[in-house]
Amino acid sequence: MKIQGKMFIWLSVFVLAMAIVYGVWSKEPVGTTALFLAFGLCIMIGYYLAFTARRVDAMAQDNKEADVADEAGEVGFFAPHSWQPLSLAVGGALAFLAIAMGWWILYFSAPLILVGIWGWVFEFYRGENQNQ
Repeated sequence: MKIQGKMFIWLSVFVLAMAIVYGVWSKEPVGTTALFLAFGLCIMIGYYLAFTARRVDAMAQDNKEADVADEAGEVGFFAPHSWQPLSLAVGGALAFLAIAMGWWILYFSAPLILVGIWGWVFEFYRGENQNQ
């Protein structure tokens, strides 16, 4: 985590320098504001990572002699098969299509999105995957 913290802090220094240069040369407020906000986001993430790295044990990524396999392990639990992401994708696509074509399409996309979210949240509460 120390390396990532340093990377974000140096990135924030670069973004701050570019925000100042861009603001002075262009005198354009929207892009300058966006760059200053990007600086704020980078410094927050960098500070959090550097602050947290001091309180946790050194990880394999902090060791220059480490191998890739040193941090290997279980990534997490993923559903073996699920139709809910397809419902969310179709509902989301229709919702974005509603912006371009007409707001009436939201009447068709909202139920798909709600069914997808409901199904994904409660996927392992009933049925064959109940005890996973």
